[in-house]
Amino acid sequence: MRKTIQIIGSGFSSLAAACYLAKQGNEVTIYEKNSTIGGRARQFKKDGFTFDMGPSWYWMPDVFERFFQDFNKKPSDYYELIKLNPAYRVYFGINDFISIYDNLEEIKYTFETIEKGSGQKLQNFIDHAKSNYDIAIKDLVYRPGISPLELITKETALKLNQFFKNVSADIRKNFKNERLIQILEFPVLFLGAKPTKTPSFYNFMNYADFGLGTWHPKTGMFDVVRGIEKLALELGVTIKTNSPIEKIIVENKTAKGVVINGEIIKADIVLSGADYQHSETLLEKEHRMYSEKYWENRIFAPSSLLFFVGFDKKIENVSHHALFFDVDFNQHAVDIYDNPKWPEAPLFYANFPSKTDKTAAPDGMESGFFLIPLAPGIEDTETLREEYFEKIITRFEQLTQQKIKNNIIFKRTFCKNDFVTDYNAYKGNAYGMANTLLQTAFLRPKLKSKKVKNLFFTGQLTVPGPGVPPALISGKLAAELIQKSLRS
Repeated sequence: MRKTIQIIGSGFSSLAAACYLAKQGNEVTIYEKNSTIGGRARQFKKDGFTFDMGPSWYWMPDVFERFFQDFNKKPSDYYELIKLNPAYRVYFGINDFISIYDNLEEIKYTFETIEKGSGQKLQNFIDHAKSNYDIAIKDLVYRPGISPLELITKETALKLNQFFKNVSADIRKNFKNERLIQILEFPVLFLGAKPTKTPSFYNFMNYADFGLGTWHPKTGMFDVVRGIEKLALELGVTIKTNSPIEKIIVENKTAKGVVINGEIIKADIVLSGADYQHSETLLEKEHRMYSEKYWENRIFAPSSLLFFVGFDKKIENVSHHALFFDVDFNQHAVDIYDNPKWPEAPLFYANFPSKTDKTAAPDGMESGFFLIPLAPGIEDTETLREEYFEKIITRFEQLTQQKIKNNIIFKRTFCKNDFVTDYNAYKGNAYGMANTLLQTAFLRPKLKSKKVKNLFFTGQLTVPGPGVPPALISGKLAAELIQKSLRS
C-alpha cells in the first residue's frame, strides 16, 4: 500500500533512503532547510571558482556501484570518475613529501625505498586489510545495528581479537619509520577517532586507500549529489528546499507529520536525515530516546576549520590532494580528543580540484580548499580563523617553496559556528560520531525510534557511521526498516 513519507534533510543518507522508498512505491518528499541540496556535501561557486563544501575524497567505489545497482543503474549513468595519480601527497618538510600512487606495486616500492623490508610487510598488511574489508563492507555494514548478534558470524569470530586491539599498535608492530606509520594511520581519521582508539578491525580503511584507490568525480563530489538527485527524481521523489522543520508531530506515540513554516504537513512515516541530536529536539522530551547527558558523553568526530580560496595563478609543487604532516601528529590528536583546544601547530589538508577539473577555476587560476581538524564545541571567532589561516598558508608557502598570499582573489571561511547554523550539527561536529569500540554497530543511536512509532533516523550519527559510503548504506538500512514496519 502506497504510504506518504517525509524525509528531513537532503544529505547523502536522505537522498539514498528517498530512492529506495520511492522504488517501493511510496510517495516521498524531502525537505531541506537550506536553499540547495546535499547537506554537508553542498557546492559553493564564486567568481568562476567551484568548491565542494564538504566531502572531497571518493573512496570505496564498490559501495557507490552497489547503490546504483540496486536500481539497475551504474554510477557512469550519472557521473564520470577519474582515478587520481598520485592519489595524494603527504608533506613532512620543505620539498620533502611522499607521493601515494594509484597502484599497490608502486606504493610498495615507495615504502621499500624508505624502510628496507617494508614493501613485503605492506603487502601482507593490505592482504589482511582486504580480508577485513570483504567482511565489513560487503556484509557487516549492511546490517541495521539492532542486535549484537549481527556481528557474530563465522568470519568475525576468527577476528574477534581485532576489536580489542587498536590500529596504531598493529601498524607500529610492522613498521618503524614514523613517516610510513603516519601515512598508514591517516585513513582511519575518516572514522573520526584517534588511531590508538580505533579497533584493529578498521584497518580495512587501508585497503580502501591503497587497494581501491582515490577517485574524483569529473567536476567534483557534487556530481554524485546531482546524480542521486536525478535518480530520485526519476523515481518520483519530490524535493523542497528552504523548508526548515520546526516540529515533528506525534499523536498517540505515533509520528504523524511535520511542521514547516507554521504549516502542518501530514505523513504516514517521518524519516530524519538531519543531525540526530537536533532531530530529537524537534520532539517533546518524553518522545526523545537520548538525553542531553547521553550526547555529552559520546565521542564525536572532529569539527573543521575550512577555507575556500581563489588564486589568480596556478599553484606549483602540489597534487590534487595534499596532507601536511610537518608538525606533531600525536599532539594535534591530543588537542582534538584529550584536551580540546585550538592546536598550536595544526596538521592540515589542502585540496586543489582545479588540478584535475579545469572547470573548477578560470584559466590560469587555481581553486584551493584547506581544512584543519578541530575539537567540536570549542570557541570559534573570526580572529581565530584568520590567525590559523595565516599559520597554515605561511607553512604551505615554506613547504612547497612558493609565494601565494598575494595571489588570493577571495577567501571564504567555514567553521564550528557555521556547522551549527547550516546543519544543526551537535557542537559543530563535521563528521558525526566516532567509530570507537563502544560506538560501533548496535551501540550507535538507533535507526528506528523505540518511543515513537513510524519515526526513523538515518545519517552519520547512526548506523553504520561517518563518511559518504556509510551514509548511502545508512539510507538503505533505514528504508529497509521502514518497509519492514509497513508490512508488519
